[in-house]
Amino acid sequence: MIRSMTGFAAVSRSETDQTVHVTLKSVNHRFLDLAIKAPSSLGALEARIRTTVSERLARGRVEVTVVVDSTLLPERQVVVDERLVERVENAITSLRKRGSITGSLTVSDLLHIPHAIEVRPAVTFGTGPTPAVAELTIGALEQAVGALVTMRETEGRLIEADLTERLSTMQRLVGVVEAAAKDGQRQFETRLRERLDTLPADLRGDAGAVARELVRFVSRSDIDEEVVRLRSHIEHWRGLAAAPEPCGRQLDFLVQEMNREVNTIGSKVEHVHATETVIAAKAELERIREQVQNVE
Repeated sequence: MIRSMTGFAAVSRSETDQTVHVTLKSVNHRFLDLAIKAPSSLGALEARIRTTVSERLARGRVEVTVVVDSTLLPERQVVVDERLVERVENAITSLRKRGSITGSLTVSDLLHIPHAIEVRPAVTFGTGPTPAVAELTIGALEQAVGALVTMRETEGRLIEADLTERLSTMQRLVGVVEAAAKDGQRQFETRLRERLDTLPADLRGDAGAVARELVRFVSRSDIDEEVVRLRSHIEHWRGLAAAPEPCGRQLDFLVQEMNREVNTIGSKVEHVHATETVIAAKAELERIREQVQNVE
């Protein structure tokens, strides 16, 4: 199956006083590279997040962002700096004994003393997400991954249409260069015999030598094996594209093999038109190679 490696999906799921937002962004990458951005409270879920994504995606750099919103008031704690309060109280007692002030330290006074009493968020250690938050997170993630896969498949169909057209062009060019190569062999035989006919009878040599020269040329310029392998690669390509599994790496390898065969053909053919066709085939293969870099 041809699927794109780029895509985007965002899903939010809520339950009572909890809402989880999951965003997925995917771009090209040689392998599957996951980057997870989530609150520290969801650290225990990271392994499940990675498993959930890797079960559906084979390649690409995927950025997973999880945000948890809660309408619950956070738990807080009251911290009293007893040593500071004691020092303030001792100072007030000393001033009162000297008659500098009257009265005693009150709660209202304590609240106006900087840092004497502070209200802070409660600090908890080793606590993971609640079962409700964990269920919301994984549910939203599965839905987001499904939406991302759908988007990648949709874009993949456009890529497949382009690649199919270019592959048909390649197949046509292979047929053209094959015919031109055989025509070049025939032209060589014709030129060789015409030149021999212009020579005096005593310089023409024997027919066996001419036949051996023709055999050497045909052997040197024969591209049947390369053409067979090229067509085999094209059929293999179509089989991979029709299969349900991601095939980007295999297609990339096939492009390299096809390019190797085209280069070999270019070094063998002796026909001007065949050379032009080989150049066109190499240009088409380069376009195919660039497009394959987007395939999962």
